[in-house]
Order: sequence, then C-alpha cells, then structure tokens
Amino acid sequence: MYGTFTSLLLLLGVAVALVWAFRRIKLPAILAYLCAGIIAGPHVMGWIPDPDEYHLIAELGIVLLLFSLGLEFSLPKMIAMRRLVFGLGAAQVLGSLLVFLTIGFLILGNWASALAVAGALALSSTAVVIKQLSESSQTATRRGQVSVAILLFQDIAVVPLLIVIPLLAGGGSDGSIAYSLLMAMVKGAAVIAVLMAVGKWILPFAFREIANQRTDELFVLATLLVALVAGGLTHAFGLSMALGAFLAGMMLGESKYKHQLEADIRPFRDILMGLFFTTVGMQLALNSFIQSLHWVLLIILGMALVKLLIIRYVAKALGERDRDAWGSAVSLFQMGEFGFVIVALASSYQLLSADVSSILIGVGVFSMAVTPLVIQKLQPLVSMLVRESEAEPNIEQKVDASASEHQVLICGFGRVGQTVSRFLDAEGIRHIAVDNDPMRVQEAVAGGAPVYFGDSAKRDILRAVGAARVPLIIISFSDDQRAIEVLREIRAMNEKAYVIVRSRDDLNLDKLNEAGASQVVPDTLEASLMLISHVLSHSGIPIRRILSRLEQERRNHYGDMHGFYPGSQTTIDHETADKLEFLHAVNLPEQAWAVGQAVADLDWDAHEVKLKALRRDDVEVEEPASQLELRAGDVVLLSGKPRHVESAERWLLEG
Repeated sequence: MYGTFTSLLLLLGVAVALVWAFRRIKLPAILAYLCAGIIAGPHVMGWIPDPDEYHLIAELGIVLLLFSLGLEFSLPKMIAMRRLVFGLGAAQVLGSLLVFLTIGFLILGNWASALAVAGALALSSTAVVIKQLSESSQTATRRGQVSVAILLFQDIAVVPLLIVIPLLAGGGSDGSIAYSLLMAMVKGAAVIAVLMAVGKWILPFAFREIANQRTDELFVLATLLVALVAGGLTHAFGLSMALGAFLAGMMLGESKYKHQLEADIRPFRDILMGLFFTTVGMQLALNSFIQSLHWVLLIILGMALVKLLIIRYVAKALGERDRDAWGSAVSLFQMGEFGFVIVALASSYQLLSADVSSILIGVGVFSMAVTPLVIQKLQPLVSMLVRESEAEPNIEQKVDASASEHQVLICGFGRVGQTVSRFLDAEGIRHIAVDNDPMRVQEAVAGGAPVYFGDSAKRDILRAVGAARVPLIIISFSDDQRAIEVLREIRAMNEKAYVIVRSRDDLNLDKLNEAGASQVVPDTLEASLMLISHVLSHSGIPIRRILSRLEQERRNHYGDMHGFYPGSQTTIDHETADKLEFLHAVNLPEQAWAVGQAVADLDWDAHEVKLKALRRDDVEVEEPASQLELRAGDVVLLSGKPRHVESAERWLLEG
C-alpha cells in the first residue's frame, strides 16, 4: 500500500513527534521509538507491513553502540575484568537457563521448546541497558561495569544457543551437536585473534595516516568502515556482529584517537539505534498482547525474580558490594534483543506455537520499554533492597546534608571551574560544583572532586546544592545566555550571594549585570587568575597571600592550571592532542599489575605522567609516601598528555 520511501517518511515523522513529546514530559526517548514502531508496524497503521525489511539497517545501530562501548574498555581493562565476565556472566547465563529450562519443560513438555524459551528469557538487552547506563552517567560505576561484564558474556552465549536450537529441532545426535559447538568455538577464537592482531598492529598505523590527511570526512568514513567490517567478519563466522564491533572498538580504545572516534560515530549510532527500537516495537501485536497481558506480566515477574536472585547472590559471593550486586541485578531484569532472534528461529522450526511466540514478544517489548524508567530510578530501588546501613543516599540528600558547610558553589566544571576548585582546595575552602556533562562528572568524581551531575539552570538542582544559602557563587562556563538563566534562578532564591560570572568577552556585560552578576570576569588564563583573586579575596584570604600565589603561578608557567578532566564535549583532534594535558582517574582492580608496587618503585617519568593524587577508601592520601604500596581498589589520579595518560593506564593495569 505504501512505498518504501513513504513508509520510512511516515515512520520518521511519528518518531520525531513522539521523541519531542516524550522529552517534554521527561520520559526516555527509547519509549518514544518503541511507540513509533507500534504505530507504524503491521498491527496498527500498517505503514511498514514487514519489519524485517529494516532489520539489517537497525542492527547497525547495535553494532555502532558496541563499537562506542569498546572504545571505553581497553584490552588491559577487559583482562582485569575476566573474573566478572567469565565468572559472574557464566553463572548468570547457566543458572538462568537451568531454572527457565526446568519450568519450561514442566509447562510445554518438550526439552527443545523449553530450551528456546529459556534462552530467550536468560538474555538481557545490551542495547537498552548500555544506552541508559551511558545517558544516566552510570557506565563507569562499579554496578555499571558489573552489568557490562554480564552482557558481554550473554552476547557470547548467544552463539551456542543459535547452533543448538536447529539441531535439537532436527533431532541431531549428541555427537553432531558437540562437533558443531566445537567448530563454533574454533572459528570464534580464530576471528577474535585476527581482530586483535589487526587492532594492535594495523589500525593504529592506518588511523595515523588518515589523521595526517586532516580530512574529517575521511576519518568518519574510516571509523564506520572499521566498525562494520569487524561486525561483518564475526557475523560471517557465526558470531554476533555486536561482538566484533566491540572488539574493534576495544583495540582502538588504546589509541590516542579514541575521543575523536567516539565523537564521529555518535550521530550515526543514535539515529540507527532509534531505528532499531522502532523495529522492536513493530513486532508487538497489540490485540494478542492485551489478551495475554496477565501471562506477560507473570512471566516478566518470574524472569525478573530469577535474574535478580542469581545475579545478586553470585555477585555477592564474588566479593561485590551489596548495593552494586543489587544495582546490576535490577538493571538486567528484562528480556533482550537477541531473545527476539531466538524466538523467531525456534518458531521457524516449529518449536514454539504462535501463541507462545506472541507472549514472548510481548514480554520482550514490555520489559525493554520499562527498563529506561527502572534504570533512571535505580538508586532509590537499590536503597529499598539493601540494608539501611548500606543504602546510599541520593545526590540531593548527600549534598543537602553538607550544603550549609560550603562557602563556594561552582556552576560548570570545565577547565576554568576545575582551576577554581584546585585553588580553593589549596586554601582549604569548602566548596561544591555542579556540571551537566556526565562523562566529565564521572572522571572528576573518580578523582575525588566535589562535583555533582545536574543542570545549574534548574531551580531544583540549585536548591539541592545549597545555592539558597552559599555566600559565594561562581558561574564558570562561557555561555552568556545560559549564565543569564542561571543568574535569574539564583537571584530568585538568594539575593545576598556574591556571584562572579565568567564571560568570553564584554559584549553581554550589561545583560549579565542586570541579571544579577556581582562581578563579570573575562576569559583566557589571565582571566582565570583574576577570578581566583576575587574568590580568595571574598573568602577572607589576605591580599598579600593572594598576590604571592598568583605570582608563583605565573613563574610556574601556569603549571597548576594545566590538566583537566575531559568531557564528552571536549574537542580533541590531531592538532590539539599533543597540546592538551588531561587528568584521568585509574581504578586499580585486584588483577592490576601495579597492585602491591610501592609508589617510589614505579617510574612515572618514563611514562611522561605525574601522580597527582591517590585515593583510598574514598579518602585522599595527600603526598603519598614513596614506600606506600598500591592496593586493589585504589584510585590513582594521573596527569599528562592524552596518549601518555592512556599508555600509563595500560602500564598500571598490565605492566
């Protein structure tokens, strides 16, 4: 009835309208894409009668998502996480399979059909969980890393399930099944070895040559080509395309181009991921879903309960904190996208009836739809599940508890905000910061900085960080229009605060003053020093001491102003990569090479980095003694150029 172009145009129109509407009411965009798919699919409007036509394009979204994730997980970090991937991940998959297989056999009376159901329910959604963890700034947390480790093993476990189900349906012998699994393992090992070799010895050279051409289009094309070729190679050998893309990203994650690669891939990834979620929504038949809603809800509750208990208790047995074990378990309660693949495969071999398949699809779509809401409310849910003594207060509670003790509030934690924070730390002035860049906040919090995630233009956030009581407020970002919005909100709750505003130039000086700025300071490094002088002076520091500190900083060539935590919006290319100086927090797991080494025995100069600080049990060790030995769980704060910091991280993890 509709041509391909018209169908796609209608789908995009509905998706745009729903994403806008859902964002307006503070709901995740994933829900909008799922609803758009349901509306455009064959069971409602019928604009797209066959969702499989878009399946390949949509799957590319998962490929690019896993490629981006791989950029954040270097090979040394993955080796250090092997206990979680092959310990906790294997226990979750095998334990869930066993429970669901037993229940399925009791209901269906057929082992092959029960295995198909068990395989679909045992797997969680890599696409939804990783996307939501990233958007909610939880990927770098311990519970986020535990979740990612389990999801990686689940992606590996898909392969034997896809091999075994057709063999069982055809009545294959034990020997043929064992042989097929063995061949799959051999192929998998071979293709992984090839990808790792190419990533280590060929890709860095290729991207260095591409970067030297200084052509953005060529860099983007090369990035897409690498991700798709890696995914296609693993797919050709019977493995998941997403696994190949993850491995390629992991190899490039050790290069100095990782930040540029992530920035280039993000627009394509987000668009294709949206298309993927619409194809998921298209598979839901509303009539069948409503008729079998009681079964769908019952299965979701049972599935969630089994996964919660297995993940929680195995994670706890492996030494994870109770709140991290519960947090990971709650995040992975749903059925995943590979569950649809297993259901479709089992249905094609007549292992599952149409009614059972419809119920399982309903379970998948509904559980994936509520996952974004669950992950958004993960902290309160975890607090309900753990003992009160272990429960973490939410951010507003933690800030409110000590907001009255802070003398300074910093709105924006970019380079200037971080510079202000360091000088305040040096003078022992209690302060707090708020920033809306999740990546920067993750890095800064890991390094011990007093910063919280939030939009400082929102009154609720300002109230939570104590803006109504703090006597001195710094607006450190250079967006004048946004600064005016923040000023209006601040003045609505605190007329007495002294507010210092950073501005790129003096074009909006009058507007900033009218909005309530007490002092407007221009940009550049000297402007940063001017801002520091105002902050310290208003905090009661003697002027002679201030002038001495500023003169010392100039003699030191602004040494303390070098190095900053990068954010997702930090621009890094071949021209600036060797000029910037980063701060990066390295968390040492149990298997890290540096664990047990004394600070003095580690040659920091050889790796061209500085040990800026050491945090142990959330307490900063000031000027760590040369004989102090590093322990598992320590956070080492490194300072240096991006490629030197990345090289030093590999050195600390694997030697």
